[in-house]
Order: sequence, then C-alpha cells, then structure tokens
Amino acid sequence: MEKKTKVSLSGIQPSGKITLGNYLGSIKNWVDIQDSDAFDNRYCIADLHSITVWQDPESLRDQTYQLFAQLLAAGLDPEKCILFVQSHNPSHPKLSWILSCFTMFGELSRMTQFKDKSQRHSDNVNAGLFTYPVLMAADILIYDADIVPVGEDQRQHVELARDIAIRFNNRFPGSFVVPEAYIPKEGAKIMSLQDPSRKMSKSDSNDNAYILVMDSPDDILRKFKRAVTDSDSRVIVSEDKPGVTNLIHIYSAVTGKSLAEVEAEFEGKGYGVFKPAVAEAVIELLRPLREKSLELLRDKAYLDDVMAIGAEKARAITEAKVREIYEKVGFVLSKAK
Repeated sequence: MEKKTKVSLSGIQPSGKITLGNYLGSIKNWVDIQDSDAFDNRYCIADLHSITVWQDPESLRDQTYQLFAQLLAAGLDPEKCILFVQSHNPSHPKLSWILSCFTMFGELSRMTQFKDKSQRHSDNVNAGLFTYPVLMAADILIYDADIVPVGEDQRQHVELARDIAIRFNNRFPGSFVVPEAYIPKEGAKIMSLQDPSRKMSKSDSNDNAYILVMDSPDDILRKFKRAVTDSDSRVIVSEDKPGVTNLIHIYSAVTGKSLAEVEAEFEGKGYGVFKPAVAEAVIELLRPLREKSLELLRDKAYLDDVMAIGAEKARAITEAKVREIYEKVGFVLSKAK
C-alpha cells in the first residue's frame, strides 16, 4: 500500500448494528476520506472495548462478523485501507499498559462516558470500564494517527490521547504523533425518531427510535411513520419543531438537498406526505448496503480471509512501534521469534 501524506484511525464497537446515524455521521465519512487519497486509513472493530460491559460470547462473535460485513458493504476497501479486528492485534493492549502509567487517575475519573456507563451498568463498574480510554489512546497513538474521525461525543477521548502523547513525548521526545479529532460538519448528529433531544442510538430501549442499516424496508417505513412530530403539519426547520427538524435534516443528508430545498419541496403537503418520502429516501440509500451485507455474511471464509489480511497489515506497523516504545522505557527487548 502506497504511503499517503497523513494517517487516519477510527474504531467502532461490534454491536452488529449500524444505525443510520452511525452511517451518515461516521462511516460514510470514513469512505469519503478513504476515497480522497489524502490519508493512509486504518479502521478497527473495537471488540476489546466491547467487553467493558457483559457480552454473550456467541453473540459477540456473530456481531463482529455482521459489523465487518456491513463496513465492507458500506464501501471500506481493504485495498485502500487497513480494516481489522482489534483483538487480532495484541500490540494494542501491550501499548495500553505502558500508556496507563502515563495517565493520571483524575483524568480518567473525569471521562463523561465512564460516568454515564457507570450509572447504566451499576452492577458491573469494572476496572476496564474506567481505563478503556487508555486503550483507545493506544489504538490511536500506535499508528501515529494524525486525525481521528469521531462524533462530538468522542472528542474528550481524543483530547485524552493528545494529553498522553504530549506527556510521553515530553519525557521521550518524538515518540508519538499528537492526533487531532476530526468532527464532520454535516450529518454528524442524527437524532432519535422518538426523542429528538437525544442522539440516535442503537442502545435505545425503544427500537422505533433508530434506523438500522439491516432494517427491512417495511420496518424503516413503519419507524418513520411513528416518528415524533407535532400537531402543526408544516415541514419547516424550527427550534419549536425538533422532531420535524430532525426528519428534514435526515432527508437533506440522504438526498443531498439543502434544508431550504426540502422545505420548498414539502410546502403545504403535511406529514402524511413528508414522512413516507423520508422513509423511501432512506430505504433506497440503505438497500444496497443491506443486500451486500447479507451476501457477504453467507461467505464467512471470505470474511475470515479479509480479517486476516487486515490484521497482518496492522501488526506489521504496530509491532515495530511497540518495540520502539519498549526500548525507550527501558525494557530488555526479547530475541525470541
């Protein structure tokens, strides 16, 4: 693979479910960055991160395959990027331990997602839940990533990675590239169809609140018809109409039309016309992704081969980086093969 100007790194946990928000806010952006030839791109399925909460082992394996297939179907090309499963590369946890010794307890205790997950999983507030931002920092720094395409909710983790890199570099100059968070300007935040004050999330207890890439056309239509709006039938962007505004943003992101063009298209037509139109646009956007994903999932041997190729490429980069860091901190390097 030809070396490009800068390195981009992103990860996604293997729930097996990619929402419309995930696709428009993150994954579509990954594909755009990949196809721009501006970056050397690395993408991982962060299965190590996923076990900070209880997982059924068979479900986790199945969800990892599902997510891998969906990422390929969405357009990530193993010839243009490195796509791998995090646990297939042991360099990540190796570096994480060293970085944890350069991370302050107070920094981790201020992580917003730790506070949120501790409340939602109060019966399992484990050490991994507390320290996983260090593993995320290792995911980023081990590849000397210049940018990290993330949603706004992950900016804090990239800032922590920056702080760790700077702290390590102060003691061992030139060790890590200090990364920048890349927040997409448009489409980064698709809101819940049932509560437009909240971001669309696959963890929502109400499955009518989110659209999945793998949802059937009938399910997508049903969910949009049930989407929260208001008693005023005007299709306009307004702070007083968060549900309708969210649907307008979705339609705009899917069709490429401006918000003003969407308002003009549905002027005087009401929600009975607007909601099915949004649903149909989303159905047509997701149809090829769903069909390609199902096709790939019928060939697990192929998915295994692509995973192995990606892991081999990732390890070729990171094993050298870990040896460099081991030597800098004073470890005796192993001569074992």
